[in-house]
Formats: sequence, structure tokens, C-alpha cells
Amino acid sequence: MEFIRNIALTLLLCCCAHAVWSQAPDRELQLTLKNRDSLLFHAAFDTCDLNTMKSLFTEDFEFYHDKGGFTEGRDAFLNQISEGCSKRTAGDPPPTLRILVDDSLEVFPLYDQGKLYGAIQTGSHYFESLNGRGVYEKGDIAKFTHLWLLDDKVWKIRRELSYDHKSQ
Repeated sequence: MEFIRNIALTLLLCCCAHAVWSQAPDRELQLTLKNRDSLLFHAAFDTCDLNTMKSLFTEDFEFYHDKGGFTEGRDAFLNQISEGCSKRTAGDPPPTLRILVDDSLEVFPLYDQGKLYGAIQTGSHYFESLNGRGVYEKGDIAKFTHLWLLDDKVWKIRRELSYDHKSQ
């Protein structure tokens, strides 16, 4: 009886170890893309760092927004961001804050014949904007989807969707 219990315990431990080890690459990918997502929105809203933003998108980047329409190409998208940034004065607080909804971020790896080439990242976020009194007020909540591609060992967004905007 002791022998059978030891075998069962060993099998259980092996199954648990396999489950943990097989999830480690997905967890690493989730953390990597969460960091890239954070870097993107920090560069766009907090610092207006166009060089960082440029490094995060493919040249043929496309942006689909349910209220703002379609933007084709990285340069066209960055020109829109640059226009907004040019209206800011150095030292001013960011006019808009992006807040990721806790535990909403999901990542789904994409493989081609067993080789990781991309990932789909989805989540929800909301925005807060400065009012005339210098106080941030909650704005829309929305969903987003990023199609990330692995480009020469660097993760870049090729497609971005921003949709289901709703007032809070």
C-alpha cells in the first residue's frame, strides 16, 4: 500500500511540475507585453516620447478606434500624437492619464509550426482628464486589443484596436 501511495504522490508531483514549467513561458510573455504596454502608454500620455513610441510600432501599423476612426501607418499615427504633445508646456502634468483595469490584461501567444511569432493582448482601461480646476476626472472606459509581432527579437505592435468606449 505504501508503495502505491508513493507512486501516486510521485505522479502527482510530476504533473504539478509539468504544469508550472509549461506555463512559465506564457507568464514571461505576459509580463513582457504588460511592460511594453505600460511603456507605450507612459510614452504617449505622460512624457510625449515619440522615439520610444516609434520603437514600439511596425512601420505598417494600423489603429482602429470606434470613435476616432482609422489611422494607417506608424508615421501618421505618431503625427497625431505629436500634434497633441506640441500643445503641452514643459512641466505641465499630463492632460490625460490612462489607467489599466486590474486583472483585465490577457495575452494569447501565436505560433507558426511551434515557433512563437506574435501575441494578441487584450484588456480594459479608462482615462482621467484634467478639468479646468486642475483635478483629474474619470472619463471613458474602453477595451483594447494589440497584435504584437516579434520583429528581430523585439516586440512591436502591428495592429491596435480601441473599442467599446463607455462613460463611467
